[in-house]
This record gives sequence, structure tokens and C-alpha cells, in this order.
Amino acid sequence: MLQSRPPSAPRWTVVFLLLVVLSCLFVPVVSVKHENFKKCDQSGFCKRNRQFADDAASSSWTSPYALDPASITFKNGQLSGNVLKTLKDGQEKVKLPLAITFLESGVARVTLDEEKRRKGDIVLRGDSKARKERYNEAGNWALVGGLEASSGAALSEKAEQGYTKVIYGDGGKHQAIIRHAPFEIDFQRDGETHVKFNQRGLLSIEHWRQKVEVEKPKEEKKEGEEEKEEEKKEDEPAGEDESTWWDETFGGNTDSKPRGPEAVALDITFPGYEHVFGIPEHATQLSLKTTRGGDGNYDEPYRLYNADVFEYEMDSPMTLYGAIPLMQAHRKGSTVGVFWLNAAETWIDVVKSKSIANPLSLGVLGHTDTQTHWISESGLLDVFVFLGPTPQDLTRQYGELTGFTAMPQSFAIAYHQCRWNYVTDEDVKDVDRRFDKFNIPYDVIWLDIEYTQEKKYFTWDPLTFINPTKMHKHLDKRDRKLVAIIDPHIKNTDNYPVIDELKKKDLAVKNKDSNQYEGWCWPGSSMWIDCFNPAAITWWKGLFKYDSFKGTAPNTFIWNDMNEPSVFNGPETTMPKDNIHFGDWEHRDVHNINGLTFHNATYQAMLERKKGEIRRPFVLTRAFYSGSQRVGAMWTGDNLAEWSHLQASIPMVLNQGISGFPFSGADVGGFFGNPSKELLTRWYQAGIYYPFFRGHAHIDTRRREPYIAGSPYTEIITQALRLRYQLLPAWYTAFHEAATTGAPIIRPNFYIHPEDERGFAVDDQLYIGSTGLLAKPVTQEGQDSVSIYIADTEPYYDYFDYTTYQGAGHHTVPAPLDKIPLLMQGGHIIPRRDRPRRSSGLMKFDPFTLVVVLDKAGNAKGSLYLDDGETFDYQLGASIHRRFSFDGARSVLTSTSLGGRATAKTDAFLKTMAKVRVEKIVVVGAPAAWKAKSQVVVMEEGAKESQRRKPVGFEYFEGEGRGAAWAVVRDPKVGIGKGWKIDFA
Repeated sequence: MLQSRPPSAPRWTVVFLLLVVLSCLFVPVVSVKHENFKKCDQSGFCKRNRQFADDAASSSWTSPYALDPASITFKNGQLSGNVLKTLKDGQEKVKLPLAITFLESGVARVTLDEEKRRKGDIVLRGDSKARKERYNEAGNWALVGGLEASSGAALSEKAEQGYTKVIYGDGGKHQAIIRHAPFEIDFQRDGETHVKFNQRGLLSIEHWRQKVEVEKPKEEKKEGEEEKEEEKKEDEPAGEDESTWWDETFGGNTDSKPRGPEAVALDITFPGYEHVFGIPEHATQLSLKTTRGGDGNYDEPYRLYNADVFEYEMDSPMTLYGAIPLMQAHRKGSTVGVFWLNAAETWIDVVKSKSIANPLSLGVLGHTDTQTHWISESGLLDVFVFLGPTPQDLTRQYGELTGFTAMPQSFAIAYHQCRWNYVTDEDVKDVDRRFDKFNIPYDVIWLDIEYTQEKKYFTWDPLTFINPTKMHKHLDKRDRKLVAIIDPHIKNTDNYPVIDELKKKDLAVKNKDSNQYEGWCWPGSSMWIDCFNPAAITWWKGLFKYDSFKGTAPNTFIWNDMNEPSVFNGPETTMPKDNIHFGDWEHRDVHNINGLTFHNATYQAMLERKKGEIRRPFVLTRAFYSGSQRVGAMWTGDNLAEWSHLQASIPMVLNQGISGFPFSGADVGGFFGNPSKELLTRWYQAGIYYPFFRGHAHIDTRRREPYIAGSPYTEIITQALRLRYQLLPAWYTAFHEAATTGAPIIRPNFYIHPEDERGFAVDDQLYIGSTGLLAKPVTQEGQDSVSIYIADTEPYYDYFDYTTYQGAGHHTVPAPLDKIPLLMQGGHIIPRRDRPRRSSGLMKFDPFTLVVVLDKAGNAKGSLYLDDGETFDYQLGASIHRRFSFDGARSVLTSTSLGGRATAKTDAFLKTMAKVRVEKIVVVGAPAAWKAKSQVVVMEEGAKESQRRKPVGFEYFEGEGRGAAWAVVRDPKVGIGKGWKIDFA
């Protein structure tokens, strides 16, 4: 209780203290607490390897790793052998089994293990129950295909002693040149080296060694002897720093290391490549900066170690919530990349080495090499090499390995409304009604942790969510959904069946002593489900059944947060590295995969909550790894209501897309803090371009639903939301492309224009799928125009008024508060639905509009993909996939099928969509020759003889000023699922 004020205390003191307390309530949001997270020199293995790199660069360094030529064998597309590491005495050698597998896809995989650990021929310290071998199961979680070894890969004749050459890839265009001593690999395409391993000699496999436990007797030292001892140490030659080999302390937590030091590291060089992208998640620009200091660059390596980073800062290489160790390098005419398959804490240095052209060497230009240094704490050295040559090749090949993004339910790509927290079931229904009152579309409302009873998952608070079934039925009337949060920490308390079962079935993560681990999170004392355990997944699936999780319904979906895992009293706000998971693997080995395993378990649980009713799950995750794209969506975590966070969200989401996890977004409005009405409005105008589009806010923020902002902001936000809904057919088609080819949903300039060197670093604008829609959100306060970069000479048209912009370079586009900068690139046909509805589900049978945007040759093309948006029947043919083409030479627009062989499911789906038609066709950039036309001729397959050639009304509109001419065909009465032709000649 509060103590009373002593009678002698002056009144002004009390007033002052009161003001101090009140001022604390209004202190601006502070940045991340850096002291809670390691820097490289506080992470022993990173510090050692970075110092190793410095030492190697400053001396005549020769790598101690050599491939034993006598050990080399080649069979079934795989080269095997032994790399020998020579220790400092020059006598002892450590054997490291090597395998280089050449895959049918043209990808190469290099793995390097350690023989002693592989055989279990080591001794663990401290009676640890951990596995002895290096972690070798990351691929079980990350990889799903593309591993077929090449039958055409072949050893080449050795041109000279000292190296081995393997020819592989389509048409033998790829070569791997493996140098024996020191061990290096050059990966070539068409005779040119694009990726180099160990060029700088930074390969390091920290081998197992026995710790010598020696206790020296303590001697009392006389006064002054301490100083002499220190002087003596300084005079002695420096040996290896063993201070963090056997244990390591940070933030008051000590990490025991029963296997001793076991880091793996390798330098990977991209010769001739200035730009590298990828390795999310970081709040930084798309084109990665260098990390060894210098003006505007970083001093720290990029870190991959999934963590709950509270109020993360901008322009930083520090770790965030997820990790995808995929890096791609791009230059004109070529994209290559590497995938570092390792789930442990990883640091990546990036250095760019520029060579200046020699003025005496005519025609020889300078170039930039990007040198990277990858360092992981444990596990195998396991690296995939992609030689492109296009961005599309790389994303496809990576997707074939780790899986393409899941095809979501159609509601999932519409607008989601969330905050921490909607406080009662009546509050949820009231928010829903207000959206309808203001005619604002939305599809999903979300519940954070406060809906539970005392933060016990799979329960409802009986005082605030009295009738969740009634709440779900209320939402279902408008075909809306509810998402509820379920986290991996289970409250450790009495009278809670979930924790009782978790303990009884022994399905929780263990501590280093193999007892069930107990930590602290939102519920207080908690335990963590170990989803590496198949039995845990089976149990978890049962918890989501309708008769188990009472109060849920078919329109309930799930949000997985805190799955890094976040542990409030753990080191770096996460789980101790010496905890033990299923299979006796240490947490250090699997940390970055942990979030994927929990996300996967929830996805599996949502597949069939009632026997016989299989629906596509929707599960959002915060933590992720390579492969997470197969089971849901992600968001960029706890951002701030600041313009800088809005600005950073564009490159962050773009980077997710090119790194294989395109279903991504950022909290619209910023999670922490209260955005101004201008910032909130601009954020919605940007958020409509996130593949995952959700407004979210912290529990301490003011309410900010779109209808609260007031005029004119509510109307402007509503306009933005309606644009998202209007273009949902285009978005859904882009999702289908991502789910079948690995292509990003939103795309940076370099992906669309890989030959345009000036645009490689552009990351503040984006293309939507293959639609030709080019958007540049406003991300600065008070801005009323944007400078959009155009990479080609095609005409670009303003989406709303058809103002024409043409010519490579920057173009100023007006962007007052009520204007969303959006251009249409000539040469595309964009499908949309123009009738405003309250939710996407109510649009299911609405007609379509096709916007035909002509290029400078008068041509255009596009596509549309449709399915039921809910089940997996599309995998059995229940879909519509059309190609639209406009031939300028003949002035004919056609619709043809892109679908495969028709099945019974195809026919059934076509019947349900039989009455869905094209109600309008708009042609932008219409030729002047059409001025005198008043009708076009429409021909549809399957039409009656008398209706096979029917005239339809046509209107032509003259462009004014820079506005393009445009034409409209109203209600041609052609089915969206049928073949047809419209003759404009």
C-alpha cells in the first residue's frame, strides 16, 4: 500500500514528484534496449571468427584446410571426400567429411561435417544428455523437394594437378572447380566465376577437443607481484582465447557448453556483384549495407537469431523475429545466391571491394566484389548455391527446395482489424457494426491475449467473453472471421487441464538437466510445448477441435505470437541455449527453427477441426525460418507509430518476398504509440500494398479504427480500403503465381527490370505481381507529391485519371492526402471487381471489370485465377485460370484457358461460376482510329448460333492534356470462365 507523506515534507516537493510521475506517462516511446541483446564481441564464436578474419587479412595467411585428393569419389551426382584441417602443431589433422551434391535443378549443395562428432567419439561435459553429433536435421524442417541428384553431372578431365572439376546444370553450363590445397570452390556459369567459397581462407570448423580441467593452487601474492604478473602476461605470446569455449555469461545468465566450441564459418564471395539482398529479418534497406564501418555503413554484422525485440530501431543489422539465411547477388544480366542451411545463431559480415579501372587498359572497367563472411554457432556447414541467371530462376529454385507460399483462403488477403485488445464480445460486435455504419469494408477482427481466462490458452474469460458462439454467428452474417491468439507458453498453474496434460505426457521443452523447463512469459510461470516432438504435434492438434476449444467455429482462425520463443526472464529474452529439445538436441542448434515448428503444429491443427471438414488454415506467425511460407503469413512485429517505421516497412516486406516468404505485412498505424491522423491515413494508403494487410495497436494506445479518425480522414482511408478490395482479383492471382512459381507477390524494381542498373537499389516503390501496377506510397510527413522511378520506355498511366508518364527516369506524381500514387504499366490487363461490398466473401459472385492498358506497340496481356477461396479442391482442378490478350495489330481481345486437364471438380466449379460475367472492359491508351466506333463484336464459345457474333455498345473518350484516351465496352455478357473474343476493328 502507499505510504502517507511525512508531515515535514514541503508541499512543493509533493507537487514536483506528482509532475514527475505524470510526465512519465507521456514520455515518448523509447528505442530498443540494446543492453538486452548481444553484439558480435559479446558473442564468443562471432568475436573469435571476426578476429580470425582480421588476422587473416593482415598477414600472409594460408588456410589450414585441404581436400585429400586420394579420398575423392564421384557417384550419382555427388562428389565425396575428406577435408583435412591441419592444427597449429602441423602434425595432427582433423577429418571433415565433405559432400558436394549436384542437383537436377542446377543447384549445388555443399556439406562439411566433423568425423569425430558424427561418430559420437567425443565426451560431453557436465553429465549432459545432449546429442554428440552436429545438428543435421535442419533440412527435415526447411526442405521439401528439389533434392534429386543430377544424372548428367560429370567429373571433367583434370587440366592440371591440384583441382577437380565437375560439369553440371542444364546443358553443362555450370562448373564447380574444387581446389585441393587450400580447399576452395569456384562456381561458374558459362565459364565465368559467380560464387567463390573460401577465397579469403576464412573457412573455420571448430573441432572437438577435450577440456583439460586443471585447478591450480592459489598462492598469496605479495604487494606489487600482481603488477609483475600482468607485465609477464603481456610479454607472453598470445594463444587462442578460450574464455568462451566452455561456458559463456551474458545478462546474468550462464550458458554451459557441453560440446565445447563448435562454430562453423565460411567466406563467400560474389565477384563482380555490387548489390546483395535478402537474409531477413532486419529493419534496413533492400540492398544490404557493408558491416565493417565507414560512412553510412554498419559496424556490426547482420545477425540472425530470432528474438522478441521490443520497439526495434530503424536502419540496423540487429536481429529481429525471424531468420531466412538466403542471400542473392544481382548485377546486370545475372542473379545468383546462396542458402546457408543452419538453424543456430548466425552472423554475416558484408564487405564490398571496389577495383578501379586501369586507364592504360582500354575497355577494361572497374568492378565491385561483394565479400561475405557467414558464422554460425553450431551445426553442419550446409550451403546451397544458385547460379540463376535470373531473379525468377532463383526464387523458383529456392521455392522448389523449401516450398512455395501456401495458397490462402480468399478472406486472408483482405483487410484485418486488430488491437490489443478488444475487451468484450460486445466490443467486438460493436466494432463490427460501426464498420458497417460507415460503409468500410473489412474481413477479419482479431483478439489478443486478454480474451482468455487469466491468460490460459484455449479458454475464454467468462466475465468479458460471455458468449463467444453468439459473437461468431454475428460476424458470420457478413461472412467475416475472427482470429484468436495462441502462444507456445502454457501457464503453469493449478486447475488447468492443458498444462496438466503437457506435464503428464512429457511434451514440454527440457532444461539442461533434462527436467521440464519453467520460464516466465505473459501468464507468469510457464512451460513451452516442444513441437520438434511428433507426439506434441499430435496432442496440439486435438486442442483445436471444436469440442475441445469450445466457443470456436469454422470462422475462427489463429495467430501464433511470441514463438521465437520469447521468455521474459531468459537470456536475450529467449530460451537458454543449453535447454534440450526432442531428440536430445540443444536449443542452440535449433533456435531459429523453433518458431517454424510451432507454426507448423498450429497449421496442422487447423486443417481438420471437425472430421471431414478440411479447410485451408490461416495462421499468422511472428517467428519464422526458411519453409515457414508453406504454413501461413508473417508480420514485421512490434513497430512504432513513426514515419520512419512506415518508410522501413516497404523494403522489409519487399525483402520478405524475394526471400521466399511473400505473405507478409507490417502493423498499419504502428503498434506502439499514437499516430497523427496524417500518418494513420498515409499508412493505410501504404498498407493496401502489403500482401498481409492488418491494422494493429498496443493496449495503451488510443482507439484508431478507421471510422474514429473523422472527416476527411475516414473517407480517405475508406477510399484506400476499397481500392484494395477492388483489386482483390489481381492480388489473388498474384498469390496463385507465388504458390506455383515462388515469385514474390510484391516485387522490387530489380526483379521486374533486371537489366536496369540505376534501379537495383530502389526499394521505396513496388510492383504488384505480374499486373504492371506500380505503387509508391507516401512515407514522409507533409508530402504532396512523389518521385516515381520508371525503368523502361513504356507508357505508364495514372490508375485514376490516366495521366501519362513515359521515359526512363524519375517522374513527379501528385500525391495530395486524398491521392494514392499508383501507375499502370502499358502492356498489361488488370482484373478487378468494382462493386463495393462489406467483406470479400460477399463479392464471390460479383462481375468483373478488365482494364486493358496498351503498351507503345498497342498490345497487352494479363491473367486471372479463381477458385472457391476456401477448400483444397483447387488442387483437384476446381479453378478458373484465364489468359487475356489484346493484339494491337488485329484489335482483338481474347480470353483463353491456362488451366490444365479438366476434371469433374473443374466442371462442378465452372457450374457454380456460370453466371459470373465480365461487366465492363476499359481500354487505356485507346487508338485514335476508334473515335468513330460505336460498337464492337463479341464472340463467345458455346453460344447459340444466333448469338455467336453479337454487337455490343462502345464508347470512346478523348484524353485531355497528358491524359490518355480511353474506351469502354459495357456489359459484353461474356462468362469469366469461358473462352471468348472481342473484335474492336
